[in-house]
Amino acid sequence: MLRQLYISNFTLIDTLNIRFNPGFSVITGETGAGKSIILGAINLLLGQRADIKSIKSGCSKCVIEAHFDIDKYKIQDFFLSNDIDYDESDCILRRELSVSGKSRAFINDTPVALSTIRSLGQLLVDIHSQHQNLALNDDDFQLKTVDIIAKDKKLLEKYKDCFNSYKKIKNDVAKLHHEIEESRKNEDYWRFQLKELTDANLTEGMQGELEREGEKLSHVEEIKTALYSVDDIFNSKVSDGGVLSELKESVKLLDSIKNIYEDINPISERLESCFIELKDISNDISSETDNIEFDPTRLDQINRQLDKIYTLEKKYHLSTIEELIDLRKNIEIQLDNIENSDEKLAELEKSEKEQLNKCEKLAKELSTVRKVAANTIEEEMLNKLVPLGIPNIRFCVKMEDKELSINGRDHITFLFSANNSSPLQPISQVASGGEIARVMLSIKAMISGAVKLPTIIFDEIDTGASGKIAEKMGDLMQEMASFERQVISITHLPQIAARGTTHYKVFKEETENGTKSRMQVLNKDERILEIAQMLSGSEITEAAINNAKELLKSI
Repeated sequence: MLRQLYISNFTLIDTLNIRFNPGFSVITGETGAGKSIILGAINLLLGQRADIKSIKSGCSKCVIEAHFDIDKYKIQDFFLSNDIDYDESDCILRRELSVSGKSRAFINDTPVALSTIRSLGQLLVDIHSQHQNLALNDDDFQLKTVDIIAKDKKLLEKYKDCFNSYKKIKNDVAKLHHEIEESRKNEDYWRFQLKELTDANLTEGMQGELEREGEKLSHVEEIKTALYSVDDIFNSKVSDGGVLSELKESVKLLDSIKNIYEDINPISERLESCFIELKDISNDISSETDNIEFDPTRLDQINRQLDKIYTLEKKYHLSTIEELIDLRKNIEIQLDNIENSDEKLAELEKSEKEQLNKCEKLAKELSTVRKVAANTIEEEMLNKLVPLGIPNIRFCVKMEDKELSINGRDHITFLFSANNSSPLQPISQVASGGEIARVMLSIKAMISGAVKLPTIIFDEIDTGASGKIAEKMGDLMQEMASFERQVISITHLPQIAARGTTHYKVFKEETENGTKSRMQVLNKDERILEIAQMLSGSEITEAAINNAKELLKSI
């Protein structure tokens, strides 16, 4: 329930701080007094796109703030999921707009995205303007109305979950069909590729090993010459022997003096280590020299294998043998999928059929409860619209089968006729503006009896009505406001204004700083004068005053 509204520097309003009461409240005022400004401020607060032109001239920013009592709304989960403090007795929404174009939104002093305050606003306030009457032409609105009266929320959610699962499986089946079709187009080519890659007998590291072995066999003479030369240096005759012989003799000489010259011991040990190491190296070189042999057959084999690898890498635009091996594995997987695809497709199609059957069963349950609700709506609309000045009203909720969709298989159309001689037709095609307004009011009243609606604001829903019809519309709104509901009506009709528990007046005031819009709560005497003025115009007559008193007594 809206408890308090604060507006600062919004168009013609410098400061407005007004409290709202539960029950049925009315807002009146001359055309252009500022009623639409107040409604515009509420719309801005609830997440409507901001326009810096809304800021009062000469001011740097405007602020709109509202306090709500949400004790009965059961929306704690919204605050929990958005990490916002929850206070059931005082929920504060605030919107700030600066001349720089920057807009900020707050819920309980927590900065939030505009989409967040818009989502919460939809749970707190339902603003019904003349523009919203166009919703009556919308199939989705008509279906939602039936669902609300049917109270099928849990069943509908269950169906939607089932339908979404069905759509996913159906998409998977279509995707697999496409993949199988495309795969079979490529099957022969993939088998050719696989044979080509398999015949190459590729193994990881193979390319590097072949390249190293081929490099060695291509330079056998250079390698043998180098090894022979080194071996000769180690073992050829230089003076009395080769390098090793001379080194061995040097070790003996140092060993002979180490007892008398102890300082030479470290050097002697190092020289002996060098001799041992060089002797091992000499032996290894001799072995390598014996092992290295030119093998033209093996070299030709290596070159042919490498040529095949290089050709495959170039053909498939790859750089390494490992990538060729990965390609071979991927082709094997693709061919394996083709072989198993029929079985997999059969399983998916079976799941699709089973899920479709579940959807159709739930859709049938939905249709059943909707038909009951449709009958209820037809009866309720007759009960409400006859007193509203359409005595020969015929109203029908037409239900037709359609292809399964996210909302089931029911296509809902509201059919309407205002007299006995005219056939039932879609309401948007035959109802006048005044009739549509009364139909929408009746629908809102009916919905409010089925669910806990938020604060409802009617913006001149009484257009085209007068006299007894206006009284009945007022009675209907007054009835909606019972049972802890809050209904606010912006009206030009005295018959509706007289039905309000609380009466607010919006008016313009000329000041030194220009024209300003004001809003105030009227006491009993002020209400009489306001309603009298609505009855007689600018010149209030005694008859109008008496008439106003009678209207107020009648509630």
